[in-house]
Amino acid sequence: MSEFDAATVAVQAALDAGARYADARVMHRRYESMSARNGEIEELTQDESLGLGVRALVGSSWGFHAVPDLSDVAAREAGHRAARTAAASGRVPGPPIDLVPAEAVTATWASECRVDPLAVPLSDKGDLLVGATAAMVAHGADIAEGLYQIWDTAKWFVSSEGHRIDQRIRECGGGISATAIGDGETQRRSYPSYRGQYGTTGWELVDSLDLPAHAARIADESRALLTAPLCPAGETDLILGGEQLALQIHESVGHAIELDRILGWEAAFAGTSWLDLAQLGTLRYGSELMNVTIDPTIPGALGSFGFDDEGSPAVKRDAVRDGRWVGVLAGRDSAAVAGLDHGGSVRADGWARLPMVRMTNVGLEPGPHTLDEIIAATDDGVLMDINRSWSIDDKRLNFQFGCEIGWEIKNGRRGRMLRNPTYTGIGPHFWRSMDMLSGETVAWGTPNCGKGQPGQIGHTGHPAAPARFRGVRVGVRA
Repeated sequence: MSEFDAATVAVQAALDAGARYADARVMHRRYESMSARNGEIEELTQDESLGLGVRALVGSSWGFHAVPDLSDVAAREAGHRAARTAAASGRVPGPPIDLVPAEAVTATWASECRVDPLAVPLSDKGDLLVGATAAMVAHGADIAEGLYQIWDTAKWFVSSEGHRIDQRIRECGGGISATAIGDGETQRRSYPSYRGQYGTTGWELVDSLDLPAHAARIADESRALLTAPLCPAGETDLILGGEQLALQIHESVGHAIELDRILGWEAAFAGTSWLDLAQLGTLRYGSELMNVTIDPTIPGALGSFGFDDEGSPAVKRDAVRDGRWVGVLAGRDSAAVAGLDHGGSVRADGWARLPMVRMTNVGLEPGPHTLDEIIAATDDGVLMDINRSWSIDDKRLNFQFGCEIGWEIKNGRRGRMLRNPTYTGIGPHFWRSMDMLSGETVAWGTPNCGKGQPGQIGHTGHPAAPARFRGVRVGVRA
């Protein structure tokens, strides 16, 4: 059977078994990654998977079943089992679940890809990583690492409401890192991010990073950090680079506005959320410079798609406007419970996983300043960039982050390099202290967002630019 035929058979089987709603996703994914270390290829991974996942809604309960088989028999059995699981779960009474209305569409969508990453010769990709890591070793790195990753995913979605959607999403990216080892001290510098940069695009993204051109610089910086002074402890003005601010958005905004966390449905991987739906539309989340959007339509960003895994079309929405909390990431069921009129943020990381609320592209709209202007306007502060560690509580409220590198800011000028810079804060207090924001925005890609049990890895995007925060506690007190 074709992919659409298998999904249609599974949905009908779930309805025949008593479901009042059902949908099915066929997914075919190819994955490739390569890593290099100190001028030699370390590992090559190439995987491929194909399967069918079915959701069925019976009463107030969902059921799910998945099979790596698109035959008629397997598809029917998957639909039946999903409905039976939902019925069995419904033996424990629960609140009724409705779905916000969705227009049934027939559509095709594909991400833009100028250079097919899987068609680029392995030898060319290997030469890129070998050359970059060898250059870092030549400039003093004790450990030099390089990595790229590629995902090529095709999806076919059918629902009992009449959806019939196919999509092809190609994603790729990569990066390099240099580690220097000293006497009781280890320091790392990465480019362009601690995990690399990724997007829904082709190999042209990796080409644009020009990894070899940055190899010498990050190796030199990793060694210089070994003897740089420690980041001082105290309260000061903090300037965050765009890459670190992207992670700040991810952890203290993106996860906090996931509606399943707010409702208490999801508590894995650092928990629920400090937000209260009763305050939606009135809560002061940050300063008036804080304008955060939920936008899966951004071309090339890692959280972009045409339709989510419930068939809802990609639409740009506000999460925070002029510092006020106004929107959430939602699915059709959670939105109905909360009295909202839209879903649009539900995805699964494969055919064998139940779709759940996930971040798309959650990021800051550009501000009116430049990084140079922010530094020039700062009399005393610290500039930090590139994430090294993160910690946040189970309400997504209290946090502490560490960065790879910092610089002292004195009298409007960048001064000494600082090692082991850290900062800590409470989400809304931190965001309310933002008083300068650059317009030099990059849509940073996060390919390793964990959520759920069994765990799922999501791909998210975070437009961000350098910003200044006043009176932030930095460093570690003795």
